Amino acid sequence: VRAPEPEPEPEPDVLELTDEMAMDPTPPPPPPSFRKVEPRDDLEFAESPPPRPTPPPSYAPVDFEAPPLPPQQPILAQSTVSAVESAFNSLAHTVLSSNARTLEDLVKEMLRPMLKSWLDDNLPGLVERIVKAEIERVSRGGR
Repeated sequence: VRAPEPEPEPEPDVLELTDEMAMDPTPPPPPPSFRKVEPRDDLEFAESPPPRPTPPPSYAPVDFEAPPLPPQQPILAQSTVSAVESAFNSLAHTVLSSNARTLEDLVKEMLRPMLKSWLDDNLPGLVERIVKAEIERVSRGGR
């Protein structure tokens, strides 16, 4: 005597319609309505209006043959300019003397550990291979 087989469960991605869903009072939205647009036969094309005259410039024209204007006085006095230059030069000298590392120094410092690691990994095998090749060359009597 066989036991009745249980019904297989529905797959998880299949949705079942419940009573609540079946009795949903909100109607579905109406389909969008489109109306046909007919071309108009009464269109007329006219020539474009004449271009407007350009107004005269609002600035005075430059006379290139006129004598040059006298030079204007500088905003800063020479003593002020000298004091500012001195302060910036002092700052630059202080920064460069205390931290005189160049880009080349920084690159060397960064590459040193990588180069050491590569040499540790590859140099013994490289030297061994070159020495074997040289021994074979010399033992054959070749130059």
